[in-house]
Amino acid sequence: MRFMMLILPAGYASAAPDHRPDLKSIETMMSYNKSLCEAGVLLALDGLHPGSTGARVTKVEGKVKVTDGPFAEAKEAIGGYWIIDVSSRDEAIAWASRCPLPPGDTIEIRQVFELNDFPPEVKKAVDDMHATAQ
Repeated sequence: MRFMMLILPAGYASAAPDHRPDLKSIETMMSYNKSLCEAGVLLALDGLHPGSTGARVTKVEGKVKVTDGPFAEAKEAIGGYWIIDVSSRDEAIAWASRCPLPPGDTIEIRQVFELNDFPPEVKKAVDDMHATAQ
C-alpha cells in the first residue's frame, strides 16, 4: 500500500519566498529520510518552496483563474512530502511518528489510490484506455 505523508510546518503558510530550513533541520530530516530508504519503504520525497512562491489555478464559470501566493485563506501549507510503500495504515502512522518534527509541525497521512480500489468497470475502462494508447 502506498501512502503520501505530507508535512505541514507550523507558520509555513505565511513564510517569506526566500525561507529555507536551517542546516541542522536539514541534517536531522536527512537522517530520518535515510532510515526510510534503508528500510526499503521510501519511493519518493521532496521539500516544497513556500506557498508565497506558488500559484493556484482554478476554473470559475468556465474561465481559468490564476491566484498568486501567498494565499490569505490558507491556515496550513504543505512543506514537503514522502511517498512510502508499507503494508498498512498503522505502519505508515508508525513511520510518521518517527519523523523528527519541530514543535507545532504536523504530518498528514493519505493513502494513494490503487487501481484495485475501484470497481471492475473502472478497471476495465482503464485497461481499455491503455490498450488503445499502445
